[in-house]
Amino acid sequence: MSTGSAGYVGVARYGAANNMARHQHAAPYVALVLQGGYVEAGDIGRVRVHPGDMLIHGRFEAHQDHFAPGNTHVLNLPMTGAIGSRVGRVADADAIVVLAERDVGAATALALDSFQPADNALFDWPDLLAGALREDRVTNLAEWAEQTGIARTSLSRGFALAYGVSPQRYRAEVRARRAAEAVIDSAQPLAAIAIDFGFSDQAHMTRAVAQLTGLPPATLRRRGRAGHVTSVQDGCDAAD
Repeated sequence: MSTGSAGYVGVARYGAANNMARHQHAAPYVALVLQGGYVEAGDIGRVRVHPGDMLIHGRFEAHQDHFAPGNTHVLNLPMTGAIGSRVGRVADADAIVVLAERDVGAATALALDSFQPADNALFDWPDLLAGALREDRVTNLAEWAEQTGIARTSLSRGFALAYGVSPQRYRAEVRARRAAEAVIDSAQPLAAIAIDFGFSDQAHMTRAVAQLTGLPPATLRRRGRAGHVTSVQDGCDAAD
């Protein structure tokens, strides 16, 4: 197994000292936990995963990882196509590992076929805020803090500690990622996509998508459909 367009492919090994700050990967992939565990906080929320758990990462998804004490081993496999991010379990992780040594594509297919969704989510207040931001239910952070009994001075600091980014930036990146996916997957005019995702105009969306992906929407659409998308942040040797 080797490094490919989806990032690191193979078994990555981590210790508690290998915590990874928030980072992004352009290509979709799956991460199957073989040993140890970690907490991942990203665009689908914050989840705690253990051996047998599998994370499906969509295009341009960003996250940070905090590893448990001891050694953590994760099998990373590339994906193709637009599959939404999610977390779940597989029944036979060993079979996927063995198959990956012979045929990475077949191992990915087996992992996806045997995937069963699971609820590994954490529900502390930063996670509730992240969910509200993803669903665009927060119009005023100060009001949200007051309604939930969180000190305003603690809101941004506590959220950044859990997710590696400010609430404002988290919301902006989630919206830009969804717009970027629509740019690639749909035939809608770019101006219509901008309206659908709540941007003030097409120029606003262009700036947001370019900041996230390193490409303006028109170029992203062309390269994405050809399968040649890379991200300005996709530089980690080990995808997790």
